[in-house]
Amino acid sequence: MEEKTRRIKKAIDFAVRFGGIDGAHHKDWVIDQMVRALTGCKQNESDELEASDEYNELVKDACNGKDGPNTYTWEEGIAP
Repeated sequence: MEEKTRRIKKAIDFAVRFGGIDGAHHKDWVIDQMVRALTGCKQNESDELEASDEYNELVKDACNGKDGPNTYTWEEGIAP
């Protein structure tokens, strides 16, 4: 399976399996995991997705705004 397709399927899997769980902090986690999957983060021994360079750059860009690099925050959330 092509890498791009694998990333998309992994992100969709997070959305389907965990997207319906109540709680904003859990939804933050689902979004973060989907972004990690889409940016090529690899799973470690604990089955968590380790940050990739692409993920780190995306988060950095997402937090940047008119008031500088910390205009916005990125929430990693809490796993359900």
